[in-house]
Amino acid sequence: MCSEEMSQIRIYSRPGCHLCEKLVEDLLPRIRGKLELEVVDIDTRPDWQVEYGTRIPVVEFDGKLICQYSLDEDAIDRILADISAS
Repeated sequence: MCSEEMSQIRIYSRPGCHLCEKLVEDLLPRIRGKLELEVVDIDTRPDWQVEYGTRIPVVEFDGKLICQYSLDEDAIDRILADISAS
């Protein structure tokens, strides 16, 4: 039996970040069933703390920056269109 893995989108975040919580809240309904969401705490790795610092949340897909601070709905829609076309 072969199962196809769902593509993953990552959010760099930290606990207690209201912008991060809002972005996740806005993103989840758009991607549910289409993309797997991974929310990572930047405070768990020193390299993430240095790279992202206070410029969170950051959304990344396929190793590329998609948006930061707030959700770019058009960018997410383009990703969803691309993955559904492939």
